[in-house]
Amino acid sequence: MTGDASWVRDHIRAIVDYPTPGVTFRDITPLLGNEAAFGRAVDDLVTRFHDVSVDRVVGVESRGFILAAPVAYRLRAGFVPVRKPGKLPWAVAREEYELEYGRDKLEIHRDAIHPGEKILIVDDVLATGGTAAATGRLVETLGGVIVGFGFLLELGSLRGRRALGEHRVESLTTY
Repeated sequence: MTGDASWVRDHIRAIVDYPTPGVTFRDITPLLGNEAAFGRAVDDLVTRFHDVSVDRVVGVESRGFILAAPVAYRLRAGFVPVRKPGKLPWAVAREEYELEYGRDKLEIHRDAIHPGEKILIVDDVLATGGTAAATGRLVETLGGVIVGFGFLLELGSLRGRRALGEHRVESLTTY
């Protein structure tokens, strides 16, 4: 991991006992609402991957879209949304995965990624790694080559990196 962008923490709101008691939710909306901080976050994510070629940036529903789309634009790459079931209007590949509190599913259009394309996966938070790992499996099912995972923030105590295997993981800051 490249140097910690601890400035990010100045723009993250901690909401205690949300969505359940004992959980501290990291709310990124203050960062998104500050044009300088939002721009810097996008710039810093792009910088973390300046040394690799990227064909497409995959954003995970829904906050991942907010970061992945401008990162894709800056990298001159295409943007691909990964969505919850039933949100995409065409043929999809689907991946079911475990959550701390149950199971969930993600979908991607079957023609969104072509074999051999270099893919960067971007989301707002790396927690347990379940969502990111499921997204990675979708990308690989379609033949994409993952060049890395980029996150605004990481909850280090949840060890989400372990779910991502040997892939490159870059987080701007870690709690």
